[in-house]
Amino acid sequence: MRIGELAERAGTTTRTLRYYESRGLLPARRAVNGYRTYDESDLRLLRQIRTLQDFGFDLEETRPFVECLRAGHPAGDSCPASLAVYRRKLGELDGLIGELQSVRAQVGAQLAQAEAARAGLADQAEVPGGPEPLCELTPHTSARDTSARDTSARDTSARELGRANRGETAK
Repeated sequence: MRIGELAERAGTTTRTLRYYESRGLLPARRAVNGYRTYDESDLRLLRQIRTLQDFGFDLEETRPFVECLRAGHPAGDSCPASLAVYRRKLGELDGLIGELQSVRAQVGAQLAQAEAARAGLADQAEVPGGPEPLCELTPHTSARDTSARDTSARDTSARELGRANRGETAK
């Protein structure tokens, strides 16, 4: 098959295939007319490369798997060099998992601290979700002070209204 057909069947581009060829991962066979030619074994190599790259392997890390297939083994991971790459990759992944767990623990601690601080502020307020915002143009008073002042003013107004209805004057 020619390069376009191989690229289509492998789900990649002809440019990628030429790059793999330049890196020595894909054989560079040419027909008499100068066109590149490929067969089913090349498609198998490409599928192995793509699968490993999907798993996070660098292109160079795929080389032992490709060489294993080229040597006639039934699977790219049946050779000792391929197994060594698997082991290295697992060690790398374990390290990354450890780093992520550490970051997760730090973010969890920050969240717990922020939630505790937020709860402390909410306990100080009569409004759900936190303290009432302070207006910079008026003297700062708590919600309790404002409520007491409003109640006192209502009581005074009611007393004065009652006196007025009875014909009394304020003292």
